[in-house]
Amino acid sequence: MEVRIRLQKAGKASNKAYNYRIVALPRKEGRDGRTLDILGYYDPAKKPAAYSINKEKINAWVAKGAQLSDTVRSLMKKAK
Repeated sequence: MEVRIRLQKAGKASNKAYNYRIVALPRKEGRDGRTLDILGYYDPAKKPAAYSINKEKINAWVAKGAQLSDTVRSLMKKAK
């Protein structure tokens, strides 16, 4: 099973104030599919954007062969 670490939409759609969870999910699942693990969150609506990343969990998933999406990869670079 190929695993992808990506953003999953959360929050309220009524005022377009979305926030996102950083999740690990099977590659064939859609954005809102069955998650294997929640690894953090990202809230771009706040100024400056707020995020929290569990680097240990992400590194463990990457060691198992998971791939990061481009957005999660850039958030990881900012978190260093």
